[in-house]
Order: sequence, then structure tokens, then C-alpha cells
Amino acid sequence: MTNGDDRNNRRTTAPYSGSERHPTLQLTPEQREKIPSIAESVRALRSELAQRIVGQDLVVSQVLAALLAEGHCLMVGVPGLAKTLLISAVADLISLDFKRIQFTPDLMPTDITGSTVIRQDKSGRRDFHFMRGPIFANLILADEINRTPPKTQAALMEAMEERQISGGGRQLSLERPFFVLATQNPIEQKGTYPLPVSQLDRFLFNIDIDYPTTPEEFRILVLTTSTYEPRTSQVFERETILEWIDVARRISIDVSVMDYIARLVRATRPDEPSAPAIVREQVSWGAGPRAAQSLMSGARAIALMAGRDHVLFEDVNAIVLPTLRHRIVLSYYATAEGVEPDDILRVLLKTLPDTSPAPLAETGKT
Repeated sequence: MTNGDDRNNRRTTAPYSGSERHPTLQLTPEQREKIPSIAESVRALRSELAQRIVGQDLVVSQVLAALLAEGHCLMVGVPGLAKTLLISAVADLISLDFKRIQFTPDLMPTDITGSTVIRQDKSGRRDFHFMRGPIFANLILADEINRTPPKTQAALMEAMEERQISGGGRQLSLERPFFVLATQNPIEQKGTYPLPVSQLDRFLFNIDIDYPTTPEEFRILVLTTSTYEPRTSQVFERETILEWIDVARRISIDVSVMDYIARLVRATRPDEPSAPAIVREQVSWGAGPRAAQSLMSGARAIALMAGRDHVLFEDVNAIVLPTLRHRIVLSYYATAEGVEPDDILRVLLKTLPDTSPAPLAETGKT
């Protein structure tokens, strides 16, 4: 065993040669110089959010990492844990067009994407006109997404993956940046429609929100039962967010880290020789290639938030749980025994060959 710093700095033997290094955009000298200031701005954004959201530091970090990676989030938690408040607070602090869609059983796909109507001008001439729905915004809050039938849930899939929708007989592009932050109640099952695996795979992160600690809950009571009103002192413009996203995509990632990501994802598949016993016994389907892409994007965002121009193994480990927990399908036996995807992922991190530091995902660090 070697210490964490040695493992971070060394270049492990990978099944890829230097000529097969993944081509990435390179940071310009100006962008490299801006990385510390971007990290400081993200810390300022976290500070602003802390005035409205008590605790939930890990959740806030994961949401901000998803924004920097321009990915979508599914936020799962019981009612009253500030899921909707967090998303609306992010919308207030970022100068983006924000729309909220309350998903209900009678919601139709056209209520999201828009519909074609007949309109008549002053001369009496009639033509078809496409009226854009609420999906045409930068930040979408899909509240209680599992309360609407699959037909309506599917209306989001093209928008989430292709950043466009089909309407009025043509393809309509969505303005960047485009984020879908969806909420879901994991307890109440009556009148709900579980999201299909294909749609879950479109979410960069599946973020679990837990109950606050005792001191945090006391502070919530104090703040919400008083006349305290948080004031926003800083708002970040759309162009600034786009600049951060561009820099995040250019954060360098060594071939050894990419190899670690590939091996980590492949080890979630029960048919893989590298899969540990717990995966072969309790997993029916493992994560696909999009999971590896998501780990790379998320790790780059975590590195940028830390003020670095390169990705470390810790950056990958910090987002393994929210990236993979919704991309593996447990066996019937595992489900009956109450096994959770996080349990399998923690074991997986520990049983991989020692080419990375001790996993941080299980400790809640980011």
C-alpha cells in the first residue's frame, strides 16, 4: 500500500497506449488563469445558497457540479427536505430563464413541449402557429416527475438528451445552458409511475436527500419561524455560467484516470470477469457507456470547483454514488433482501485493484 499522494501522482499501467489518449479540448492560457477565480465564484454561489438552504452541503455540491457539467439531476427525498426550495434558489442566483412544471396524472406531452394552433391575422388569413411550452427555458424544475404517465415523461427525453424538441413539424433547438432538475418522492407509490431505466440514464446524477442533523433542524425552525428574509447580494449571469461550463469541459484528465473510470463502470456488469462476487450475485444489469461519460464530466466539474486544472482519482470517487446508483438494476433476490445500489457501489470501490486512493464517496466528502 502507498499513501494517497503517491497514488495520485503515479501513472498506472492502463490498457491504452499514449497514442490512444482520449482527445479533449485544451485549456487556453487565459482559461487556466481563470480557474482559481471560477472556483472562488462557485464558493460565493454556495455561500449565497447557504443563506436559504440549511445544511445539505453534499447535495449543494452535487447540484453545482451538475450545473458545471451541464447535466440533469434527479433529486430524491421525502417531502419537506427543501428539494424545490434548493432548485428555485439556484434559479434566483443565476440569471437564467426558469420554468416550473408540476407533474400530475392529467399532464399531457403538449403541456410540456407546446402545441400547434390555428391563428388568424387581422386580414382574416389563417395559418398554423406553434406555441412553445415551458420546456423552452434554461432551467426546468420538473416537480414530482413520477406522478405523470410514461407518455408525458417521454416528452422530456428528447429535450434532455438532444437539447431539442420536435414541434410544429420541425426540430426546435433549446437555448444553452439547459438543465432539468427533477424531484421525486420515494415513499408514496400510489398514483405514481416509476421512471424507466432509459430515462433515468439521461440524468447525470441521482441525488439522495436525507434528513437534516439535529443542529440543522433547530436552525431551520429558528429561521422559518422568524421575520428573517435572506437577501441575494450576487447574481451570476448566463454568459458567466456558459464560460464556466466551457472551462469545465477542458479540464485535463489523465489516461490512468480514464482507465479507472472504464474499469469501475465495467465492474458493475455481472457478466464481466472483473465484476466482484457481490455484483455477479445481486446485479441484473450494470451501467452502460453513458455512465462512464457522466463520471468524466462530473469529475471535471469537481476538479474545477476545487480550483484545479486536472482530475484526480478522488474527484471520480466523490461522484460515484450519485452517478451510478440509478444506472444499475438489482436482481430480484437483492431487492427482496433490502440491498441498496449504494451498498454494492461501496463494496465495488473497495474491491477494485489498488490504483486509486481510498474511496471518498462513502464518507460523504466532495
